[in-house]
Amino acid sequence: MDIRIESLIDGARRASGTVVIVDVFRAFTTAAVTLARGAARIIMVAEIEEALRLRDQGTGDVCVGEVNGIRPEGFDFGNSPHEMMQAPLKGKVVIQSTRAGTTGVAAATQADAVYAGSFVVAEATAKAVLQDNPPHVTIVAMGWNARVRTDEDELCALYLRNLLQGRRSDPEALRKLVLASGEAAKFGDPNQPHFHPQDLEIAIDVNRYDFAIRVAKEDGFLVARRHG
Repeated sequence: MDIRIESLIDGARRASGTVVIVDVFRAFTTAAVTLARGAARIIMVAEIEEALRLRDQGTGDVCVGEVNGIRPEGFDFGNSPHEMMQAPLKGKVVIQSTRAGTTGVAAATQADAVYAGSFVVAEATAKAVLQDNPPHVTIVAMGWNARVRTDEDELCALYLRNLLQGRRSDPEALRKLVLASGEAAKFGDPNQPHFHPQDLEIAIDVNRYDFAIRVAKEDGFLVARRHG
């Protein structure tokens, strides 16, 4: 199995084979919590306007997402795993739009298969990819706004690569590295209340969930579901 690590939006556009798009803070931690809380599926879109249109048309029930970390006007929830922990989601169709994670999924047009990756589903994601046994895997660390590399996504990409290659890292060591990063400092900053402290704690709960998030085209939409 050939494994390549890429970064940011250009990396997502280059990605081929089985592709894992990584967004730890916070899109695919939010997605994992959403599915764990009983949402039927998540429709992932790149643009805010598309998310609102799909909800208004009845294609989905609630809009979840962010622009620069902040809940867009008209959205039901921000891009927050903590908010999803409190939300009534059972059976709902969620529409998610973020500046990194879902944008990366939409950009990965050369992929044969796509998974949404984060620390909370890392081991389950590696297991799912190994079961597929693809000849080529691309792991894409999406970073901040898909334009600036960030420690948490790059570390998660390396962790996934190691798992795929049969090497295990210490989850506590990963937590400490992420907590020392610049991005972690946003959570709990009184000037940035949209970055809830609990979002950070959930995002670095390594292997919290036992399912992967598989994204596939359904009726023309990019739809994420629990896998495994």
